[in-house]
Amino acid sequence: MASSGMMVFGGNAHPELTIEIADYLDLALGKSVVDQFSDGEIQVEIEDNVRGRDVFVVQPTSAPTNDHLIELLVMIDALRWASANRITAVIPYFGYSRQDRRPRSARVPITARLAAKMIGTAGADRVLTMDLHAD
Repeated sequence: MASSGMMVFGGNAHPELTIEIADYLDLALGKSVVDQFSDGEIQVEIEDNVRGRDVFVVQPTSAPTNDHLIELLVMIDALRWASANRITAVIPYFGYSRQDRRPRSARVPITARLAAKMIGTAGADRVLTMDLHAD
């Protein structure tokens, strides 16, 4: 394992991808528990010390988009509260990217912008994604 101080965490959307990324980059795979209460609320516990470390959170926001997005937000917030130095959200599939502009009127929200703002508000310093939807 590399001694770079960087760590990779992942949610429930695609744990295999998280493991492959950590192995390929020779980075530590962070330990966390991502669980649900009986009413569907997400709870995250970061089990490793991330104080002062740069961390990457791998979480596609594919279907079920809302569940995976809120899980990503809660993970980012948990890492921020655990004093991670810099948090990069790695989002291979960015849900809501199809809604990146108004199709008709000013009364239609730009939901991709809202999702990006929520990720920033949760505490992500950077976002890495690929193949965003574009016409």
